[in-house]
Amino acid sequence: MSETLDEYLGRWAGADPLRQAVRAAVTALASGTAAIAALVADGPLAGELAASRGIGADGWDDQKELDVRADEMLLGSLAGKPVAAYASEEAELPVPVTPGAPLIVAIDPLDGSSNIDTDVTIGTIFSVLPAPEGVDPVSEAAYFQPGRAQLAAGYAVYGPHTAFVLSVGEGTIHFVLDRAAGTYRLVKERVTIPTVAREFAINMSNHRHWDDRLRLYIDDLLQGKDGPREADYNMRWIASMVAEAHRIIIRGGIYLYPADTRAGYTQGRLRLVYEAFPIALLMEQSGAAATDGRTPILDLVPERLHQRVPLIFGSREKVERVSNYLTGPGE
Repeated sequence: MSETLDEYLGRWAGADPLRQAVRAAVTALASGTAAIAALVADGPLAGELAASRGIGADGWDDQKELDVRADEMLLGSLAGKPVAAYASEEAELPVPVTPGAPLIVAIDPLDGSSNIDTDVTIGTIFSVLPAPEGVDPVSEAAYFQPGRAQLAAGYAVYGPHTAFVLSVGEGTIHFVLDRAAGTYRLVKERVTIPTVAREFAINMSNHRHWDDRLRLYIDDLLQGKDGPREADYNMRWIASMVAEAHRIIIRGGIYLYPADTRAGYTQGRLRLVYEAFPIALLMEQSGAAATDGRTPILDLVPERLHQRVPLIFGSREKVERVSNYLTGPGE
């Protein structure tokens, strides 16, 4: 039978204290996601998981019952683990976990909340960072680290099966939940995102709000064989970024969530710390790329805990092509 997540991380960590701390944090989070997977599988039998609980910490997004319960379950999974602070998309500020611990965690407990009541794929995204020296770990400033400072990042995606995709800086690894055993098992140790895929993911309903150069890129794709790309493309849009990421991990393509002219979207919509950083690490570690259109996501440094950012990720050649469009004439 294939190696478990904990066995893999034990082999990776060896006797190194910091790696052992990362192992403990990641396996705890994985346990939390397995519990969420069971809750999601129960659907309406577990209660009104899509019921509104009000507006989220940023004052914009509708917070669902499952958002809150997932957040509580993941925070609870870290009790007693080597994590000093826990920052969640669902809370305004970080909360303490284990004083003096060497790590801090940032997490989007439930990505794709609008899909809860329609039984469409949702997921959890997480990032593990070092607790910075000389900075209170239970402060926003502790999270103002570049994306390349991440010690581990990953996601769980709750679909027909539950997948757990992880990087500890040595490639991207794919696990699947063994429900009978209650553990994740290794499926692929070195994920390489395919370079050739004729799929793109973007919300076309916002076409009129985009930068002209981005519209030109999408319009070129839509022309198919008759356009400059001389190939037909398929569009996907799940309204769950983690599900889009998993599709790209498996079969390639590109995902775009640009900034646009609408109020609240001019600086992008996805969170840099909770969503863009971990997905960008997974992309780069699997040979792909992630950018805000101009700068690699992992080179950015947050100025606010809930900072938003435009996000484009996927096969490297496709991401570079979009960047060329966006930094071309009209800059």
